[in-house]
This record gives sequence, C-alpha cells and structure tokens, in this order.
Amino acid sequence: MAIPFYAKSAENQGYIKNMEVVGYHGLNQVMAFQMALHKTKEGWYYLYCGSFKGAGITILDVTDPYKPEWKDYFEVCDVNIYKKQSVPKIQIADDLMVAALGGGIPYLHGVKWEDKNISGINIYSLKDPLHPELLSHWETGYEGGMGVHRFMYNGGPYLYLTADCPGYIAEILRILDISDPRNPKEIGRWWKPEQYADGQVAGTYPVGHMDEKDWPHLHGPAYVQDGIAYCGYWAGGGVLLDMKDVTRPKLLGEIHTQPPFSGKRAGARCHTFLPLKGRGLAVLTNEGDRFMSFSKESFDKKQDTKNGGAQPMNNLHMIDVSDPSDPTLIAEFPYPEVPKDFPYPNFNDCGLGCQGPFGPHNLHEPMDKPWLEDDPNRVYCCYFHAGMRVYDVSDPYYIKEIAYFIPPNPEKPLFDVPRPGPLLGTAEDCVVDDRGYIYMDTFHDGVYILKMKL
Repeated sequence: MAIPFYAKSAENQGYIKNMEVVGYHGLNQVMAFQMALHKTKEGWYYLYCGSFKGAGITILDVTDPYKPEWKDYFEVCDVNIYKKQSVPKIQIADDLMVAALGGGIPYLHGVKWEDKNISGINIYSLKDPLHPELLSHWETGYEGGMGVHRFMYNGGPYLYLTADCPGYIAEILRILDISDPRNPKEIGRWWKPEQYADGQVAGTYPVGHMDEKDWPHLHGPAYVQDGIAYCGYWAGGGVLLDMKDVTRPKLLGEIHTQPPFSGKRAGARCHTFLPLKGRGLAVLTNEGDRFMSFSKESFDKKQDTKNGGAQPMNNLHMIDVSDPSDPTLIAEFPYPEVPKDFPYPNFNDCGLGCQGPFGPHNLHEPMDKPWLEDDPNRVYCCYFHAGMRVYDVSDPYYIKEIAYFIPPNPEKPLFDVPRPGPLLGTAEDCVVDDRGYIYMDTFHDGVYILKMKL
C-alpha cells in the first residue's frame, strides 16, 4: 500500500477516519498558531498564519487547496530586540487584518520571562493581500504581560480584545473603535470584580501566568452575536454579556464547569464559549495541554502535590443559552475515538507514564464571514493529541463524532524547549472555508488541508 504524501514514514502516517488530506505545507519551518482566511473579490483564497513562537506572519495561497503555495513571511517587529514576541492570533474582515501581539511562554516556546515583547495589536490594510500595509499600532499599556491573545473582529467599527490592562489582574475585555483604522480608540471594557487590583488586598492575588490559572480572567474571544458576547472566562466560567451599549457591557448570566471539570495542570479552565447560530445553544470548552511539557519524572521532580495525581476531565459541553440569564449544561461531547492501532490505550496516557492533562483546544469560529463555513449543526475541534475532531450536533442531547485526523508525529521540535514527554502530533487551530476545506495547523509541524468524505 502506498504511503500517503503527508506521512513522515511508513511507521508514522497519522490516523484518519471519514476524512482525506488534500494538501500540506510545512510553512518553511515556521510555527503557525491561529489562522485567518481571506477571500478576495476576484475569488483568491489566502491563509494568514500567526505564530506563538516568533514575530512573523506567513501568507499561503490556498485557492487550490491541493497545492498550497507559500507567498510571504514578514515580521511585525525586530526579533533581535523583542525576543519573547509572538503573534498568536489574527482576524480578517472588511479588507483589514488585525494581528494580536503578545509574549511567548517559556516552557512551550523556549523564551525567557524577562525577554521583551510588544503588547497590543497591529492593524493592516489588505487592499493588496500579498503586501499588507501597516495602518496603526495600539498598545495595551501593560509592559511585560501577555498582551493581546484571542479576540473578535467581524467587520465594522468594533474590535473585542482579550487584553492586559494597567490596574487589573490578568486579561479583561477591552473594546476598540477602529472606524478609523489608522487611529484606534478604546471605548469600553468589562472585567470581573476580582480582577480590579485596587479592590484586592496586596499580596493576595496571583501575579504570574501559572498562578493565574485558577483566577477569573478573559481567555475569549468575546464572541458577539445578536447583541450578546459569549466569553470564555478561564476560572470565571462561561460569561454572557449584554453588548447593546458597547461602552457599558452588562452581565447577563454565567455558568461554571470548574469543578468538577478542568483544573490542576490543564490550560485555560474555560477556553471558548461558542454560540451555534440561531439555535439558542453554545459550546463551552475546557482546555487541555500539550504533553511534550510533561512526564511522570518531571512531575516527580517538581514535587507538585497540588497538581499531581489524578487530573480533572477537560471536555466540550453543550450549553442551553435560550435564556441568557440561565445558561444550563444539557449534554457532554463524547471522548475522542481511539484508533484501533493507536500505540496507547487512550489519550490521557499517551506515553507520559502518568495521567496527563488531556483535553480540547481551539474550535472553528465562523464569525458570520461569508467565506467561512457556518453550519450550526457541526462542530470542528482541534483536540491537541487527539487531532482534528468533527461532531454532528444536530441533536444537542445525542452528539456524535463523525470524523477525525490525527497528524503524524513531528520528527523534531522547531525550537529548543525542555521535552520530558513524547513528541506527539498536536492539532492546534482550525478554520473551515465555504468550500468545505478544513485548515488545521500543528505544534512543531505545519498546516494540513482536509476534506470530509461524508
């Protein structure tokens, strides 16, 4: 049997069900993170890839998804000065590209906490899609923080940011008016009471990224639909905000899944809160984490009794939001199917020698953009080491996994980080276009382009 074109070897082909890989690009050894798709009036499709390791943006021509073509890579700042720089997230609408600017994380990206980075956003014109023109830069004003992470831009005047802010603990919602993209202005913000630093006793609140895991702060994005923002608020759960007046968002309702879900070694306690258009339903996720940073030996050396032992389950949850003041958990997504010839018994084990912080990562987010698929009966999830997972949610009480793709394991890391755990294929982010092509990027590898067989 022929080896698939995307395989690393006969023994390292990945695993696939009800999908096919139609294209692949290694991104010239540059890590991708969130991707944004742009369709021009002439019908060209361009994929813009941010990076959680490095200060650059990669542009691929994916008009022919079977033959993705590298077009350009450019850096948003001088990486010799800003060594901790990352461009984790990108959004595109109205011929504008907004790039989030923040700092990398040492144990994932091989940088140092004390290294410098720019924190804010850059706004580019895409009138020439292959040569983005920088229109403006906006700073968070919080030096050395996470900067801007996930955010929403769906066109029009408003930009909804997950961002650091002086005087607040960790990231809050900050709303910019970019009706003049050369002169962005902050017009509104929202935060949980615990985040207001002057309202806390000095020394009683967390000050570092890892310490903040169990503190409320926005992970986001603040996904705005029909005047309501759906916010993944880390330890603050899923939050619904009234956005009719964007200068004064108001709390409508909230739902907590921690405990019993999430906690200990996993990532964002509540990562994403994604409404399913027109259905009065939303998907809430608890983030897992990448196993290359963990092993039984590394756990033991840290002597971390609080976060050792059994790890809480991280999962996707179906939430009824028909009454925004009373969001209600109505169903759980199934555990990802384990391929018959997978080398481990499940995805919690996966060669660590102990239970790892397994769970989902990013979802496909339509954001009402006509060049993106927006099917409220289907959910696409990059599930870290369980790969791309596709779900039929037409019956919200009986959710069915219908397809998956676990990419081949990378042959070597793209950058130097301690790697006590196995180097596994890792799905990070995904976007689905209006033709049905699924773009999935990976940690330490590249971008796979998939198509459903169903």
